[in-house]
Amino acid sequence: MTAIFVTGTGTDMGKTFLSAALIRHWRMAGHAVAAFKPVASGFDPATAQASDPGVLLAALGRPISDIDAISPWRFAAPLSPDMAAAREGRAIGFDSVVEFSRRAAKSADHVLIEGVGGIMVPLDGRHTVLDWMSALRLPVLLVAGSYLGTISHTLTALRVLAQRNLEVVAVAVSESTVPGAPLDETVTTIARFADLIEVVGVRRLSREAHNHPAIARIATLIES
Repeated sequence: MTAIFVTGTGTDMGKTFLSAALIRHWRMAGHAVAAFKPVASGFDPATAQASDPGVLLAALGRPISDIDAISPWRFAAPLSPDMAAAREGRAIGFDSVVEFSRRAAKSADHVLIEGVGGIMVPLDGRHTVLDWMSALRLPVLLVAGSYLGTISHTLTALRVLAQRNLEVVAVAVSESTVPGAPLDETVTTIARFADLIEVVGVRRLSREAHNHPAIARIATLIES
C-alpha cells in the first residue's frame, strides 16, 4: 500500500492538478486509488465541481455527492483554515483531522491526502499543516511553482520538512502562469541544493497530463 501527503510551498502551486494527474495515472494502471482533501477553504457549493475536492472526485470517477466523504472540513472564505472557520463560528479539531487522515491512508492500495495551502498554514490556534504531516508521518510530495522567488521558498520548505524528519519523496515544480525563470533552469537550481531529493519539472499540461513522462516519474518515485 502506498500513501502520500501532497503539500505545497504555498497556495495555488498545483497540488490538486498534480494529485488529479497521479490519480488518473494510477487508475489507468489498474490500481485501486483513493484521494482526500480533508480541509478546504474558499469552497463555494455553487461551483463544487470546480473546487479542489470536486477535481479529485472527477479524477476518481466518483460523483460530486461523495464530497463529504473526502473533504469533511470545507469553508467558504478563501483564507487560512483557522480564519475561514472562525468566519463561520466554527473551529477545526486537529485531532479529528489527524484521525480522519490516518483512516483515509489505509483505504486503498494508493492513497493521496492533499493538504491545504502551504506547509505552515494554520489549521487552528496552535497547529499548522506541518503539525498535521508530522502527526501522520507519511512520505511527502512537495509541490512548488516556477515563479520568481520559488527557489528560496522551495529550499526553505525542504529545510523545515527535514527538521521534522519528514521524508520528501520528490519535489514537483509545476510551471507557473506568472513570469519567472525558465522551468528547466529552476528545476536544475533547486536540485543542486535539494540534498539528493529528485526534482521534477511539470509543464502546464492538459487533462491528458496523466500520460506525461513527468507524472509517470513522480508516480515511480512515490512507489519506490
